[in-house]
Amino acid sequence: MDIQSIKNGRRYDIDWLRVIAIALLLIYHVSIGFQSWGRMIGFITSKEPWAALWVPMSLLNIWRIPLLFFVSGMGVYFAMQSRSWGELMKERAKRILLPFVFGMFVIVPIHLLIWRTYYGMEIRYNWDPGHLWFLGNIFLYVLLLTPVFYLIKKNEGSLFIVKLNYALTKPWGLVLALLPFVVEAVWINPIPFEIYAMTWHGFVLGFLAFFTGFCFVLSGEGFWKMIQKLRWLFLGLGLGLYLLRINFFGSFPPSYLQAIESYSWILAVFSFGSLYLKGPSKSLSYLSQAAYPVYILHMIFLYLGSMWVFPLGISVQFQFFLVVLITFIGCFGSFELIRRTTFLRPLFGLK
Repeated sequence: MDIQSIKNGRRYDIDWLRVIAIALLLIYHVSIGFQSWGRMIGFITSKEPWAALWVPMSLLNIWRIPLLFFVSGMGVYFAMQSRSWGELMKERAKRILLPFVFGMFVIVPIHLLIWRTYYGMEIRYNWDPGHLWFLGNIFLYVLLLTPVFYLIKKNEGSLFIVKLNYALTKPWGLVLALLPFVVEAVWINPIPFEIYAMTWHGFVLGFLAFFTGFCFVLSGEGFWKMIQKLRWLFLGLGLGLYLLRINFFGSFPPSYLQAIESYSWILAVFSFGSLYLKGPSKSLSYLSQAAYPVYILHMIFLYLGSMWVFPLGISVQFQFFLVVLITFIGCFGSFELIRRTTFLRPLFGLK
């Protein structure tokens, strides 16, 4: 591993992957507005769908949310290196629980109000976790797993932990780590697989990914060197299973194949990311800080952009471009205000 990828207990490739995952989330959510089923899950939708968008969406949706759970588990590993159990819980409560509660009662009701206004519904206040369900899950995982993580840290020299770390530096160890995800998929059998929000599938899958992400980082440099050597295998397996899924299984592929495909894509992302996303930069520092507020706010500007753009008599491709542009400008413009306003910073997860 390049020494520039890790400095002061921080992996810059993981920071980059978090930023990239949030950007993909925004673009994916914009794309839902161009699918005929978008309104059924609470999105403002264009009168003219863009069916071709479903091709990249179906490739992304099987791994983009699990990737964030993996990354979140990795983040806890680094955070606990310089914090006691109590300090970590206090920090996570401020940076996850507070924005979650604030967003649930303030941010989500705003975009729900925009949605109801656009469709001529009764105007009323509704609080809801909405897209912030992810933060609620993460905080629960921290509550449930932090005692286990500190126990592991305290006993890193024990035979069990040494053998666990060794296993995760070998390809067969990756297969063992995959098995719980396959069991979860078969046991819960989610239809469709990509429905994560406020479902048992999303909760259990996220729990497994959060714990596994922690273990991946715990296993050290050997894990990263091993997956780098196998990066083309992971990419080929993910792509092969994707093509199999869309060409032979259609809407209802076997859940265990989807679990394997998701895992393959995530390992490919980690392996290529660890090779090519190296070192700190001003761009990374800015985007890492912006990612959290942008994630919290993006649905407001997505809905505002959709409300303004969709009635226009322009091509569906230009509609997509304008909604993406409005969403990003609105989010980053708001971030510039938030990061300069002391009392707003903690409400959006900033120190």
